[in-house]
Amino acid sequence: MSVALKILVVDDAAFIRDLVKKGLRTYFPDIQLEEAADGRKAQHLMQNMAFDLVLCDWEMPEMSGLELLGWCRVTAGLDQIPFIMVTSRGDKDHVVQAIQAGVTDYIGKPFSAEQLINKVRKALARAGKLQDPKLMKDKDKPSTPTAPKMRFASAGVAKPSLNNQGHLRLASGKLSCIIKSLSLKEAVLIVKRTEYPPQIMESAVLDLEQGEHLETARLNGYLQAISGLEPRPDTEWLQLNFYFVDADPQKMDYLSRLITANTLAH
Repeated sequence: MSVALKILVVDDAAFIRDLVKKGLRTYFPDIQLEEAADGRKAQHLMQNMAFDLVLCDWEMPEMSGLELLGWCRVTAGLDQIPFIMVTSRGDKDHVVQAIQAGVTDYIGKPFSAEQLINKVRKALARAGKLQDPKLMKDKDKPSTPTAPKMRFASAGVAKPSLNNQGHLRLASGKLSCIIKSLSLKEAVLIVKRTEYPPQIMESAVLDLEQGEHLETARLNGYLQAISGLEPRPDTEWLQLNFYFVDADPQKMDYLSRLITANTLAH
């Protein structure tokens, strides 16, 4: 009788943890899952329980994913544990930093269930924890279509200032978007309708660049509501209500400063 796999899911956003757990249970019905909201809590669990793999966010309060990874790699009994970093930090410098710290693999938000399971199965197979991995076709690096240019004249919408623009990253690709309104809980976005429109409850990452040095904030969340910008069925533009799930104080501080700056600008 085979022993059930035991995986630790670490993320400060409960919604992301729930998405990951749902995906894992779909492919591993007998899996045992534990969760932690930050690296410190994960550290405590790992000191008292044995896990086959860790799926961990990068940016978290108390202890970051990178700090947790570093601790694992110098701790006896945990130095070889498969460790997959799950994060919105997808630039080359951060990938290199994670690899140097000893990460097993890396997956960027947002991701599909298939991409997540491919990463998990491969990591478990390399560690000898899956007898018959039957790896799915590698779709870990989905093509990212070019974001459509925002032309508002045809939609009858006033063109906003550059500071109100951002990018919405979905599992299917990246969309340019206009920030119609912003609060600490959600952002109302305007995007151009595409062949494969976003779906309600779909997870995504909103990239915002603001300030003189184009400081980038990567805000995790999900689409709570989708509606046509114009009251007609063939509308060219969609309005999205993007609900934030991050509990990171640094991101909340960034949002507060951004909201204040936009308020003063108007």
